[in-house]
Amino acid sequence: MSRHIIIIGGVAGGASAAARLRRLSEDTRITIIERGQYVSFANCGLPYHIGNEIKNREALLVHTAQSLGKRFNIQVRTETTAIKIHPLEQVVEVENPDKSIESITYDELILATGAAPFQP
Repeated sequence: MSRHIIIIGGVAGGASAAARLRRLSEDTRITIIERGQYVSFANCGLPYHIGNEIKNREALLVHTAQSLGKRFNIQVRTETTAIKIHPLEQVVEVENPDKSIESITYDELILATGAAPFQP
């Protein structure tokens, strides 16, 4: 039986971790849980978009959930929020886009949630 790795968070950290894990093992089940709509975009390009040098925001998108899932054989769940982690049971509770709650078991867990800026 293959191991299951859940990654909470996408974009730079989570998507990169998932791609690297896939390169290391073709048998591992990998699931990305991403709260937002976008799973992979070029964060480093944001200043250029804000500065109006890159006018089209979509130009920053590296992968959609579908393209990332297809290319790396990864289950990508966008607009899904991890609401509770039970480390002893190795279970993550998630709230799906339809507001239903689901428990997902894992063998390994990666937290790649990033951070929200704090403005004093």
